[in-house]
Amino acid sequence: MQQSIPLSTTCPKKLALFELGFRPFFLLASLLAVISTVIWMANYTFGWVLPVSEVTPIAWHGHEMVFGYTLAIIAGFLLTAVKNWTGVQTIKGVPLALLALIWLLARGLPLFNSPILFQWAAACDVLFLLGLMLAVFHPVAKVRQWRQLVIVFILAILLAANVLYYLGVFHIVNQGISWGLFTGVYFIMALIFTISRRVMPFFIERGVDEDVQLKNSTLIDKSSLLLLVGLWLVDVFFKQALLIALFSLGLAIMHSIRLKGWYTKGIWQKPLLWVLFLGYSLFIVGFILKAINFFSLYSPSIPLHAFTYGGIGLMTLGMISRVSLGHTGRDINDPPKVLKWAFLSLFLGTIVRVILPIFLPAAYLHLIGLAQLLWIIAFGLFIARYFMIFVRPRTDGQPG
Repeated sequence: MQQSIPLSTTCPKKLALFELGFRPFFLLASLLAVISTVIWMANYTFGWVLPVSEVTPIAWHGHEMVFGYTLAIIAGFLLTAVKNWTGVQTIKGVPLALLALIWLLARGLPLFNSPILFQWAAACDVLFLLGLMLAVFHPVAKVRQWRQLVIVFILAILLAANVLYYLGVFHIVNQGISWGLFTGVYFIMALIFTISRRVMPFFIERGVDEDVQLKNSTLIDKSSLLLLVGLWLVDVFFKQALLIALFSLGLAIMHSIRLKGWYTKGIWQKPLLWVLFLGYSLFIVGFILKAINFFSLYSPSIPLHAFTYGGIGLMTLGMISRVSLGHTGRDINDPPKVLKWAFLSLFLGTIVRVILPIFLPAAYLHLIGLAQLLWIIAFGLFIARYFMIFVRPRTDGQPG
């Protein structure tokens, strides 16, 4: 009697890329992290001419990291988390593919160096954020989870910041590029702090091998966000050096207290936990460096990159590594071994980009090039291991 052949060995696996929001957006964000940094490295380190004449190379780089990479990560996370929070299915299939395509057009069209295509890219960028806001708002409104509206509100501010950036590019608002980019950074930090307060204690308590009960403070939760809004105003719009230093110092203290309440030694045995702890710590380092720079000891880009390369980079890479495992039916307690090296590469890159230029200013250009390379290595390792995770169905056969 002929032995039957399992169906799974005779039929190709279904493409699952558009089954849930994290899949296309985490993959696209990771690819952009590598491709845009290679382009930036070619321009900044090796003098290649960037084929985007509408903006300066540094403005293009900042925009792609803030409104390209980071917002794609945010989109993937929210379109996945909101489904869990509300119990309502977020967009998938064709609507999700269209939203991803709009994001992709906003990234690719400027590279054709055409003023008209750049305008279309700007329109796509704005349309992407509008679509994301609606995709997040619909399930929240359907079940009347009004406390989630703070997330929608922050997305609306990020939309306004992106519009402000383009108003600067098109010479309508003089300071629009700077105001838009730095507003984007501050409110992405606000969103990360808000989400971290919800998920980091949960991850740590259930991820370590010992029984722990972590501490939180409602006072710090609320006052730290108010202080961050204050820092945004005095830094971006009013340029008040003393207030910038005082607000930054206050934020460093508040977030240090919060992080101390989340600490337990068991995190160092779990790469998916220590990467988040290190990433959050780098925000505190950024606030300290910003406060110290009241005395103009180094370039303002030093604390900025503690926030972006270090804090946002490590937090987002750590978060997408964990979320992608959990939402594809894989064991979050047994992550791929390569992740440890990706995380260490990014952490080392932060040291090279943020700390070493303070003490070795003469080597600045070489340090930037090395930091760019370490960033590319980190995300390259991630993509190599996670690409098939994003495109294949869940291992447990569940939808998503």
